[in-house]
Amino acid sequence: MKGSMRSLRLVSFPFFLAFCFVSGVAAQTTQNSDPDPAKPATITQLPAANSQIAPTSFDQVLDRIVEREHFFVAQMRHMHPLVETYIQNMKSDKELGAVPVRDHYFLGRLDMSNGTDDRAFAGRPGFGRRMLDSLTSVYALHFLPLGFAQMVMMDDDFQKRYYTLTFVRREFLGETRCLVIDVQPKDSAGKGRFLGRIWVEDQDYNIVRFNGTYSPHASTSFYLHFDSWRLNMRPGVWLPAYVYSEESDMKYRMTQGLHFKAQTRLWGYDIKNLGRNDEFTSIQVDAPQTVKDQSETGQDATPVEAERMWQRQAEDNAVERLQKIGLLAPSGDVDKVLTTVVNNLIVTNNLDIQPEIRARVLLTAPLESFTIGHTIVVSRGLLDVLPDEASLAMVLARELAHIALGHQLDTRYAFNDRMFFADEDTFSNFTFRRSRADEDEADKRALELLANSPYKDKLGNAGLFLKALQDRAPDLKNLIRARMGDGMVSGKTLRMSALLNSAPQLDERKKDQIAALPLGGRIKVDPWTSQASLAKAKPVALLSAREKMPFEVTPMFPYITRISTGGSEKVAAVPAAPAPEAK
Repeated sequence: MKGSMRSLRLVSFPFFLAFCFVSGVAAQTTQNSDPDPAKPATITQLPAANSQIAPTSFDQVLDRIVEREHFFVAQMRHMHPLVETYIQNMKSDKELGAVPVRDHYFLGRLDMSNGTDDRAFAGRPGFGRRMLDSLTSVYALHFLPLGFAQMVMMDDDFQKRYYTLTFVRREFLGETRCLVIDVQPKDSAGKGRFLGRIWVEDQDYNIVRFNGTYSPHASTSFYLHFDSWRLNMRPGVWLPAYVYSEESDMKYRMTQGLHFKAQTRLWGYDIKNLGRNDEFTSIQVDAPQTVKDQSETGQDATPVEAERMWQRQAEDNAVERLQKIGLLAPSGDVDKVLTTVVNNLIVTNNLDIQPEIRARVLLTAPLESFTIGHTIVVSRGLLDVLPDEASLAMVLARELAHIALGHQLDTRYAFNDRMFFADEDTFSNFTFRRSRADEDEADKRALELLANSPYKDKLGNAGLFLKALQDRAPDLKNLIRARMGDGMVSGKTLRMSALLNSAPQLDERKKDQIAALPLGGRIKVDPWTSQASLAKAKPVALLSAREKMPFEVTPMFPYITRISTGGSEKVAAVPAAPAPEAK
C-alpha cells in the first residue's frame, strides 16, 4: 500500500502510549509521496457514481471501481474517526485449539490528511523517534498500531495498470450483491501493493470488502494478512468499519513463529453532530405572548437542591464531553436494557435515589464500569463478554452501591473551562476511580443489593464469570485493566470475590459451561453515529469446547446492507464471460 505511511497519522490518547510498541510484527511500510495538498472535497462535494450508462464490459466495470476507490481515498483524507486495535498473542492448546497468552491495546484518532504529525507522542519529546529507530533491526519485530490502521486502505493509488484483475463470481454479503474479483499486483507495480480478493457492490461499484495482504515483503519487515470491511453509512458513502487480522504460521528470527489475532474497529465519523442542538437546527415560530419559562417552579433552589444541581452539572459536563469525543455512545436502546436491570435492583431494595440514575455505554473494548455522578457507565467490551443477566446485575449492583452510599463525583467538572482540552488528553483530564475504602464498601453493599434482588438465585453464574476473569487476568492485562474507572481485577484483588463461593468449579474444557463470551458478539456500534445497539444473532449450538473462546478476539462478518436513495435499484452488467485480466 504505497504512500499511506506518510499520509496517515494516528493521534493516540497518551494513557495508552505504553502499549503502542510491543513484541509482535513490523508495521506495513510505504514510500509514495503525499497527494496534492489542495483542499479535499467533503462527502457532499464528492461526485456520485456515474451510473447513467451501465458498463457493458468487465474493463468498463474496472474503470468504475477505480473511480469509486479514488473517491473513497478523497473522503478518507478529511475523516477523523476513532480507531481501536486490540491484539491477542495465541498459543496452541490440544483441547482448546488456541488460547491467548498476551495482549496489546491501542486507541487513537485516524488522520489521513496531508503531511505527517507526531502528535501520537505529545508531551514525550523524542520518544516516537527513538522507538521508530529501534524498529529497523531485522531481528526485532513489533506490533505497530499504524500498521493495523493502514489496513482500511487497499491502495491509495489503485490503478488497473498495476494489477491483474480476474472476475470470480457474484456473491451476496448480507443483502448486498457483490462482484468478487481476484487482485494480483504485477511485477512492475512496486512494493506494498494489495494482493488478495475484493468484493464490489454491484450498483455504484464501491469496494465493500478486501481480504489478503500487501506484497512483496521487504527484507526488514512483514505484511500481515487481514480482512477489511466497509459499511454503507450514508447514501453512496462506504467507509471502513472493521478489520480482522490473523497470523498462525509467520516465521521470524529464523525459527520463531508468530500466532496472533487482532480486531480493529472504527467509529465516530459524525462526531461533530453528536451534540448538536435541535433547537437551533429547526425553525420554530412562537407568538410573543406564548414564550415563557417552562420550568415547573418559579422559586429559588434550596441549599440541598442547589448542591444536587451543581453535582448534576458536573456529571452532565463530563458525560457530554465524553460523548462529543466519541468515547460514549449517545443514549439508546442498550441504555434502556441497563436501566431496567438497575431499576430491578432499586425497586427490590426499596431505594429512593434522587436525581434518577442513568446508564450509558463506553464504546471501548477494555472491561470496565464506573459512575459519573448518577450515571452508570459500562464498556462495550464488558457487555460483550458477560454471559447472562445475573452477571450484568452484578456489575450494575456494584456501581449502584457507590451511588447509594453517596460516593460523589468531583464537582470540579462543573466548571466548563475544565472541558476545554484536546481529545488525546482525555485520560489525563478525566478519572473516575475510587479509593480502596470506597471500593470495599461498595462491594459489601452490592452483595446486599443482589441478595434482595430477582437475581439472588442465579449468582453462581456471576461467580463463574469472576473465576474466568481471574483465570485470564495474568494473560489479558490490557483487556482487563480499566482505563477510566476501577476494574473488576486490580493486581491480586478481585472485586465481589464473595461470589466465588457460590460458583461451580471452572472447567474451560466443559462444552456446556459458559463462563464468559468472546468479544464482539453482543454490542453493535454504528460507525457513523456511534450509536450502540444489541446485535441481532441467533444462538448457535457449540460443537466443542474450542468454540467457547471466552474473552477472545474472533473474525467479523457484518451483515452488509445498502442505504436506499429512493431511486430504482441498479445492478452491474458484467458479461457472462468477462475478460480475465485488465491490461
